[in-house]
Parts: sequence; structure tokens; C-alpha cells
Amino acid sequence: MAESRDSLFRHNSIDWSAPWLAPWRESGEPVAAALLAGSDPVAALNGVARSPVAFVAQADLPPGMAYEQFIFERGQVPTRDNLHDFFNALCWMVFPQAKQRLNRIQAAEIAARGVAVRGPVRDAITVLDENGALLHAPDALWDALAARQWQRLFGELRPLWAQAQLVVFGHAALEKLVTPYKSITVHVWRVSPRWDSTLELDTWLAQDLTAARLAAKPFVPLPVLGVPGWWPANQDAAFYADAEVFRPARRAPAGAQ
Repeated sequence: MAESRDSLFRHNSIDWSAPWLAPWRESGEPVAAALLAGSDPVAALNGVARSPVAFVAQADLPPGMAYEQFIFERGQVPTRDNLHDFFNALCWMVFPQAKQRLNRIQAAEIAARGVAVRGPVRDAITVLDENGALLHAPDALWDALAARQWQRLFGELRPLWAQAQLVVFGHAALEKLVTPYKSITVHVWRVSPRWDSTLELDTWLAQDLTAARLAAKPFVPLPVLGVPGWWPANQDAAFYADAEVFRPARRAPAGAQ
């Protein structure tokens, strides 16, 4: 049985003051309030009217038709009454250019290979769309992150986080962060320029997203609650000693080049 809006939005209440929800609050808070008041999810989302697509009920997706193809052909996003699809809709509102670009690349891949063959490009789109994050950071910070040098990243280099910018992009990651736990890990896409608004970031990302770049899977894992200022417990250096969360880089096999 599907969960009711009461269980989704009351018992899993969204803390809009959380740092990871800052970019989403302006669009998300009024929609969540409308849902709590009993509004139909599709009507509440379409009422915000900040997206190049319309939101429709999941039942509008014809049997056998790919979700991504439906969006591409009709400009409509099938949406269920749950937190996962709520955050997906918010992403369409806040990052409309990037979401549209991802959908166009998906449609091109489906046209070229068919629905059944996913391939590296579609797999990478799923990673970014569901669990991605966007990070602008100084080179030293990025290099330590890429090397999984957690103690250096969050210890010696901790002051450099003041120069970084981070947005959680993936709607599945945002759903998890409604009830945060230590091991939530996002897959980071590096952003070259600083941004002054989500519109600026959206424009840059839409231009940066290409099939070739996605196929290379340029993601780096980041246990997101380790970010300074994002979780009170990480003020203690012992927070980062948990090797089940802050895992070391994999060693290359002996003799590998």
C-alpha cells in the first residue's frame, strides 16, 4: 500500500534549515506545505510553475513506454505521491536546463541502442540524477577527495572548505537526507567556476553535460555528512576514523600499470 501524505510529510518532516536543503527551500517549502494541507501532489507541483515540464500522475505513463522517452516526447514527468518523486520534481524546478539536458541525452541513447541496453552513458546519468552532488573546490581539496585521503581532507585541509561550494543534486540522496545518517554517500561531479546562483550553476552544468563526459563517469564518492558545518558530530576528528564509511582508496592489483 502506498504511504499517505500524512506519513511522508509529518512523520518524515523536512527540516528546511538543513544546509543540504538551502538551494531547494524556496521551491520546496511551499509545495510541502500545500501537500500537508491536503493538496493533490500533481496540482501542488504544477502550481509552482518553474519548470519546462508539467507533472502528471504516474498512471499517465503508458504501459511499456520508457519513463525517459515519455518525458522527452510529451514534456511531462510521471510523478508518484512520495518523497522520492517530490525531490525529483524540485530538481526539475531548480535545475531545469540540466535536467532537460540529461533527458535529451537519455532519449538519444534510447534511440541509438533501445530501451533494454542501458550502457555507460545511461548508467552515469542514473548515478548523477539519483545520487549526484556538485562541488566547486580548491585543487588541494579536490585532490585529497579523489585520493580518499579523509584525514587530510577533513583535518589539515579543513579550512579550505570555506572556499568550497557544494549542492546535493540527486533526488534519492536528498530523500535519504530527510532522515540523515552517517553513511550517506554522494557521487561528486566537479564544477570548475564558482556560482552566485543556482541559475548560474544550472546553465554551466547543462553545458558541461555531454555523453562522452558522462561515459567517463567522472564521479568521486563523498560521505556527505563529513562536510564541515553540515553535521555537528563531525567536529570531533574521531568521526572520520570509521573505515566503514570513510573507506580508503582501492589498491591497484600487483603488477597493474
